[in-house]
Amino acid sequence: MPVGVRQLSVLGEFKPFGLIAEALDGKPSDTSTDDYDYFLFDPEIARQREDSSDNDASASALSDRRDHELFIRGNRIIWSIGARVFKRFTLPSSVIKACWCRMGDNPEALLCVLQLDSLTIYNTSGEVVSIPLPGSITSIWSLPFGLLLQQGAEGNLLKHGPFPYSSPSLGSRDIIRNRRETGHSPHNNYSFLSAYDQLLKGESSSMSSHLILKDLLEEPQSIYIEERGKLNIMRDFDERTIWTSDLIPLMASYNKVKMQHSVWVAEVINSSLEVENSSLSATVPTGVLPKRFSFHRIWQGKGAHTAASKVFLATDDDSAPIICFLFLEQKKLLSLRLQTVEINNEILYDVKPDMSWSIPAIAAAPVIVTRPSVKVGLLPYTDIIVLAPESILILYSGKQCLCRYLLPSCLGIGNPSCNLGFSKATSISHDLKIVGLADAVEARINVKVNNRMIFRCALHRSPSSSLANDSITAMAEGLSPSFYNHFLVLLWGDSESSRLSEANPTVDSEWSSFCDAIMQMCKKSSVVSQETAESSWEFLLNSKFHKNYCKINNMIGLSSGVALDRTGLDSMRSNIDGTKSSEKSFHFDLLMESLDSLHAVYESLKMDNLRRRDLELLAILLCNIAKFLGEECYLDHYVRDFPALCKTVKMGINCLSSKAPFNLFRWLENCLQHGCTSDKTNNLPLVVCKDGSSVVSWARKIVSFYSLLCDAKIIGNKLSSGVSCNIASGSSSSNEELTVLAMVGEKFGLKELDSLPSGVSLPLRHALDKCRESPPADWPAAAYVLIGREDLALSCLARSCKFKELETQTNMNLVSMSTPYMLHLHPVTIPSTISDTVGLESTKFEDTDSIDGSMADGMENIFSSCTQLRYGRDLRLNEVRRLLCSARPVAIQTSANPSASDQDLQQAQLWQLAQRTTALPLGRGAFTLATIYTLLTEAFTVPKLVLAGRLPAQQNATVNLDPSIRNIQELKSWPEFHNAVAAGLRLAPLQGKVSRTWITYNRPEEPNAVHAGLLLALGLHGFLRVLTITDTYQYFSQEHEATTVGLMLGLAASYRGTMQPSISKCLYVHIPYRHPSSFPELELPTLLQTAALMSVGLLFEGSAHPQTMQTLLGEIGRRSGGDNVLEREGYAVSAGFSLGLVALGRGEEALGFMDTLVDRLFHYIGGKEIRNERSLLLAASVDEHNRVTGQMMDGTTVNVDVTAPGAMIALALMFLKSESEVIVSRLTIPQTHFDLQYVRPDFIMLRVIARNLIMWGRIHPSKDWIESQIPEIIKSGVKGLRDDTMDIDEMDAETIVQAYVNIVAGACISLGLRFAGTKDANAQELLYEYAAYFLNEIKPVSTTNRSTFPKGLSQYVDRGTLEICLHLIVLSLSVVMAGSGHLQTFRLLRFLRNRSSVDGHANYGIQMAVSVAIGFLFLGGGTRTFSTSNSSIAALLITLYPRLPTGPNDNRCHLQAFRHLYVLATEARWLQTVDVDTGLPVYAPLEVTIKETEHYSETSFCEITPCILPERSILKTVRVCGPRYWPQVIEVVPENKPWWSFGDRNDPFHSGILHVKRKVGACSYVDDPIGCQSLLSRAMHKVFGLTSLRAGYTGNNSNNGSAAVTVDQLVSTFSSDPSLIAFAQLCCDLSWNSRSDIDFQEFCLQVLFECISKDRPALLQVYLSLYTTIGSLAQQVSNSNLLVGDSLSVSSLKLALSYNEAVMTGRLTTSRGSIVQSVFLGSLRKQVEELLNSAEQLKTDLCNYLNSGSWPNDGSFGVKSSTILSWYLQWFGVPAAPTVKTMVDKIKPMNTSLSPVPLLCLLLPGTHINAVEEINRFLLST
Repeated sequence: MPVGVRQLSVLGEFKPFGLIAEALDGKPSDTSTDDYDYFLFDPEIARQREDSSDNDASASALSDRRDHELFIRGNRIIWSIGARVFKRFTLPSSVIKACWCRMGDNPEALLCVLQLDSLTIYNTSGEVVSIPLPGSITSIWSLPFGLLLQQGAEGNLLKHGPFPYSSPSLGSRDIIRNRRETGHSPHNNYSFLSAYDQLLKGESSSMSSHLILKDLLEEPQSIYIEERGKLNIMRDFDERTIWTSDLIPLMASYNKVKMQHSVWVAEVINSSLEVENSSLSATVPTGVLPKRFSFHRIWQGKGAHTAASKVFLATDDDSAPIICFLFLEQKKLLSLRLQTVEINNEILYDVKPDMSWSIPAIAAAPVIVTRPSVKVGLLPYTDIIVLAPESILILYSGKQCLCRYLLPSCLGIGNPSCNLGFSKATSISHDLKIVGLADAVEARINVKVNNRMIFRCALHRSPSSSLANDSITAMAEGLSPSFYNHFLVLLWGDSESSRLSEANPTVDSEWSSFCDAIMQMCKKSSVVSQETAESSWEFLLNSKFHKNYCKINNMIGLSSGVALDRTGLDSMRSNIDGTKSSEKSFHFDLLMESLDSLHAVYESLKMDNLRRRDLELLAILLCNIAKFLGEECYLDHYVRDFPALCKTVKMGINCLSSKAPFNLFRWLENCLQHGCTSDKTNNLPLVVCKDGSSVVSWARKIVSFYSLLCDAKIIGNKLSSGVSCNIASGSSSSNEELTVLAMVGEKFGLKELDSLPSGVSLPLRHALDKCRESPPADWPAAAYVLIGREDLALSCLARSCKFKELETQTNMNLVSMSTPYMLHLHPVTIPSTISDTVGLESTKFEDTDSIDGSMADGMENIFSSCTQLRYGRDLRLNEVRRLLCSARPVAIQTSANPSASDQDLQQAQLWQLAQRTTALPLGRGAFTLATIYTLLTEAFTVPKLVLAGRLPAQQNATVNLDPSIRNIQELKSWPEFHNAVAAGLRLAPLQGKVSRTWITYNRPEEPNAVHAGLLLALGLHGFLRVLTITDTYQYFSQEHEATTVGLMLGLAASYRGTMQPSISKCLYVHIPYRHPSSFPELELPTLLQTAALMSVGLLFEGSAHPQTMQTLLGEIGRRSGGDNVLEREGYAVSAGFSLGLVALGRGEEALGFMDTLVDRLFHYIGGKEIRNERSLLLAASVDEHNRVTGQMMDGTTVNVDVTAPGAMIALALMFLKSESEVIVSRLTIPQTHFDLQYVRPDFIMLRVIARNLIMWGRIHPSKDWIESQIPEIIKSGVKGLRDDTMDIDEMDAETIVQAYVNIVAGACISLGLRFAGTKDANAQELLYEYAAYFLNEIKPVSTTNRSTFPKGLSQYVDRGTLEICLHLIVLSLSVVMAGSGHLQTFRLLRFLRNRSSVDGHANYGIQMAVSVAIGFLFLGGGTRTFSTSNSSIAALLITLYPRLPTGPNDNRCHLQAFRHLYVLATEARWLQTVDVDTGLPVYAPLEVTIKETEHYSETSFCEITPCILPERSILKTVRVCGPRYWPQVIEVVPENKPWWSFGDRNDPFHSGILHVKRKVGACSYVDDPIGCQSLLSRAMHKVFGLTSLRAGYTGNNSNNGSAAVTVDQLVSTFSSDPSLIAFAQLCCDLSWNSRSDIDFQEFCLQVLFECISKDRPALLQVYLSLYTTIGSLAQQVSNSNLLVGDSLSVSSLKLALSYNEAVMTGRLTTSRGSIVQSVFLGSLRKQVEELLNSAEQLKTDLCNYLNSGSWPNDGSFGVKSSTILSWYLQWFGVPAAPTVKTMVDKIKPMNTSLSPVPLLCLLLPGTHINAVEEINRFLLST
């Protein structure tokens, strides 16, 4: 058979782009590096491995990408894409070789570059790793799991250098460069072997000739060679690698000594093989052994004097991989066929000796031409282009020669670009001969010609016509190999009408060529007489139809004459009747297989609305084949679908074969009616069932979805219906859920669903609709998008990927599942209502009393869309901002005409106000905690602390404090520190950490309080871990008091509970009494020592470290050593807190010395009973060691006034929540008058707090519980205050009242801690009541004696004590209500703040308490709250320590910096809901369930987001409820753990953001708070849709106008779906008024309402499609001209009815009924049947059809009649005429008197009873 001739498409003359890039760079190339190298590669190689998409469209888009090039010269590499430089690499030394490689499981491709002594590895994003290598590595090669390194034998490095480049021994993706002959001396001989290898070999001198690097972090490993079941290290240095594959683990090598080539398979070593050194297993445990690799030889070929110049992989004609070796000396290409066997998911490769062949060749290359998008396993389907010795270029597919390629003749003239329009006849000019091939990428190749020019040429690719492409692929997949090869030769062969040989074929000509090849097979099959030289296909092409076809793009065109060459076909048919030669039968079988394969494509195309035209063209070709083969049933099948074909096809009922064609619509219908397991569903075509079949994957997917929906079982990766299906991971409890997972697994999104015929899509839409309400929680994000739950999809993505990846992930994964018109555009702006109110409020706030409008008060960022939602329209936050602002002068009220005395008055007033201003930053820090989410790129700014005042009466004149009266700097030093802490606490970096450079960038030249405050703030957030020890030293060496305090506390907080040794050393340096005696004496302020003690406690928190505890115990009772005696109490308290923190909650654990430790603490408290005096004295003597004797003698007894508070707090924290009766019984509250005199009243408060923290579970928020705390003697004493009869000493009365107020305050603080952050209503009411009581006692407000509290306390107790107790109670109240912004509490706080300044009792400590309380109430702007974990309670107790400072610099009893430690107790349990469609925060009702506790049973309550959730220890579920949002449930396991941190992947609440999806038909609660809009819109819609329409059309147009606007606007109020809004606009288009089709418009409105009210917008197109189908059928019957040329819509309609039936009978389960109204579907059925009954000619046509198989055939009316007949046959399921005839012939002999109808029903099971009766009437009743 003559081989076809084709032309090469010349793309242009080739020159490496690297040379052009170098010239453009203008870099002078060094003389030493004249030689350069390059290689071209496919961009797939450098791309990240993703899920392989089986989308044909994307595959073809990838197919004509530009080539990538790596250009190498010297030490530089240029990576270019087309004519653009993509990346440049410059290396330290010259490049020996570069290749692409993938390591292990890493999806990224790595560029590996070998230099003389190192390997440099780049990833595609530019990160670089350099690995040092011994000089003996000569080459590198890429394998699928790593990089193969080839070692040269030592000493003879140059002798065994790499192969010279002149013989290109590589595929396109590798390059070897010759080392220049300057001669490098061999490197020192150390071998790069891991310790493991040395262990394995026992002797380190032996070296492996090949190493493998399988991970960048590991060392290269030796490779083993498997011989006779034993593993030895590969040490044959003569075995030089010449090729490896990076897709399958193969290597080819050449041994120069043995003159042989070998092919090796790389395998992971099997442990059963005997390793050469058996002592290994004894020394190394098996789990530690790394993965080892061995090479196993599968082929060797001897007798080659030189190595093969090229090795590559290709594909044989039956898709088996082959390895090709090009031998230049023998001028041949040797091909070895690989055998692959899959065992236990492992693929084994082998080469059989008889499976090789040779082709003469001087050059060859792998190209992808015949089947571009097909993969065979991991390999692409690759052909071979061969340059034969006579300079002939031939294309082979395996052994099969396909065609010969020629260069265009005009190339010799020197115009390489003219590659168009050459006829084959033009002979190639003689002066150009092809001498070589190079750089093949896909179907492009460089052709070298004999005038030293190189041309880049493209071999003709696959057809661009998708139909031709699909058909060829179907032939490849469906035909047996011998048949397919025959067909390929015909297709590529030299036929007189082959248009595939043209340089640029058009889509139509490609299809024609394909049809040509098929018709040639028909010709070959029958020896046709010479008269019919013109093939039937050509006759068809010359017909009028073909000429008109391009103009008319639908089936109407068929009526103008589809001419099939009847005579030609009939003459072919007649010849078959004779004796068939073997060749004929070969062709006959070939055509039969082709018919089956193409028929499968035909049925698959029916399922795609967008490929109707392809379907028609294919129908014509299939008619030809079926007619030729005499397959009447097939012919009937195609004519039924396209009745216009009946004009040209003469039908009969004398069928040669009774084979019924596969009908996909019928199959799906049976599936719905009888389930997947019935016999009727087992006749799928083989191509559909074949694994990896790409061409009919569309049909396969739909078959698999229907199978799963109808109870198919999953067997392996196949379903019981015989098709394979990828099912995504996820749980499923129903068929519908399984179907959705299968749709995700097959990447079948909403876009694909829309292109199915509407009837076919209904069951799938049903499955999606059913799963929408409550899908399983473990589905992939794409599944949620598919069912329309984008809210769950985003939550799922946030779980699965880091935050920075979220954007890209979202776009890639979800767009594929969504439909283009459903992709919502997220608005960039926030809605006007929010921005307007914020704008108005802020301006209003600024202008009230600031001089210049622009003022930074540190609270600017508190307003956001979520806080706006949180507090609605009230101005709470503005008020908080006003109260806590310390950056403006304060207003002073004075008279308009000031006198001299007024100035003193102003100063006095200003001093009082300054006390308040300096206390404000503490509260502001809590208020703005973590409210700025920022990228830290700017300098840190702190708002000013302004102590000046202004006089509103005198035009806002400013008054400053008089420096001569008071030292202002001293006043401001600690407040400046607090101000900076507040500013630092605002930061909440998006990355979750602060960089060390940013901290050092903000460090001032001179140390100051501002930077000290910043350090403490960063430490409390945990960001100081970035500082190094040297940074810490630099800070300490500045010897700045505030900086040292801030840094110590900050570091301890950042490293809390870690016992980090380096930090503990830093801290101990600041506790002089712990220095060894040899240590030089340090003068350290007590302040620093106090801070260091607390820091030690934080660092060792919860560790119960014995040594530390001993140290701290000693510090509590340490005698003063001449330092500031006044600060001793603060020091002891700090030591007590620290001791409590170290043993936090662990007092019960007997640690040996715990008993003595507790006794010692009671001794410090001043307990009366001492159990073991000897041990105490011993301990005391230890303490005295290393001490300097103090000047102030405390005596031998302990100074209880100093030690008691610290000791009580230590006990409280050590035994926190332990319920230890023993300790509580010793911590007594005074019960007698003597005891009351003996214990200080403020210590009684601490005792109460300590007792309650230990007996944690007994704290109860009731008045009775507080009363139970008060001893009887005090109760009776207080009651008797007013009673004159009681004879009570004035002194005693005072003592009793002092004790009473302190006990009540202590109980209130205990309550505050117990219910911290819980917003417990009982606790809130109780604390508020006590606060009001104390307030009333201080200054009686209400005279009504409602409460039962004792009156008249202020007579017996000083006001200061009452004030302190009141403010401690208020502080406890704000701790309970933390973050809630509770209004009643806030009003109380505001009153207290204003009252204090008026009353002149503006003590700094009291102002600080009010400020902190306001901050707590609005903690973090209302987004944070407190936890009640042990460490949180400890941190809160430190903050609330009930000794308030007297002035801004008072650190005597408690260091002021400790008041900021509340930050360690905060948790961001804030939850806001974001609408997934708009991206805006919205209100949504939540149902929160908490587990049962000792106070209450399991409870559910409702919250409106944004809100604060309960603690993790009690939280069980959070459910989005309410009618407007889709439900969503988040289950949590209650655990005693802290809340999840920001960005934690396991956080079920995604750092406080929950995405919700609004139901269509409801407005958000912001737009429509009471739900009137949604109801109104529905009511108006109904009214409009049903009544006003007809009235509107009869009346004037103005009505229409207003009505029309209404629908449009109404829809847009409650749906953001663009498709719905567009549809509404069309519905009310005024141009419809002129049309009479009011019914249609009314239908549209009703459907719109139906789809919106039930939230099924996707069903719009289904309803419309079904409605218009019926409409066009009705018009067809009544009109004479042809409207619908096919009957596919009838099949689709039937399937919709089958779906409805399946829902009604319960085969498809549903909670909400059928998704399409069943009444509507029922009316469609009735209409179709009425239409068919009303057709006049139908009965006659049916009778003719049943009797003779003939279709109506009289002009244009005949086409109409045949169309209606085809509808009847499809609708009632009548089989093909020959089948009916056969069945009737079976019945006729039975001369029974009974009706044959039941028998016919049994024989024709799919046929409707009406049709059966007609068959009986026409064929049997006669």
